[in-house]
Amino acid sequence: MSRRATLWLALLSAAALAVPAAEAAPAKSGHNECFLSSDWDGWSAPGDSDFIYLRVRMHDIWRLDLTPGTHVHKDPGYFLVNRVRGSNWLCSPLDFDLTLTDHHGFSEPLIVTKVRKLTPAEIAAIPKKQLP
Repeated sequence: MSRRATLWLALLSAAALAVPAAEAAPAKSGHNECFLSSDWDGWSAPGDSDFIYLRVRMHDIWRLDLTPGTHVHKDPGYFLVNRVRGSNWLCSPLDFDLTLTDHHGFSEPLIVTKVRKLTPAEIAAIPKKQLP
């Protein structure tokens, strides 16, 4: 390869590596809008609702909206299972693979449509019996 071709190849390689930081980093949703699956401490489903609440760490409550008509209710014999595939960070509906399972092996898949962390005011408005 000639010196000129080598120089051009080196310049093109350097230009490809010199991507601005804004383009190189993924869109900063940050981990403020995410939580680790290991930080999930409990769940509740108020009434026959199309959403569930998750307790994350000690003080955070997240609301997961489910497909309309799901009508989840929490009974003592039901377990909420999430299969983690890939990263342990839960940020969007696609990160959840939820199944509501009982002791007899019956399971019902739950499809998450929206995930959001509740504000302290929203948490305070939830009746204590409905908190996870």
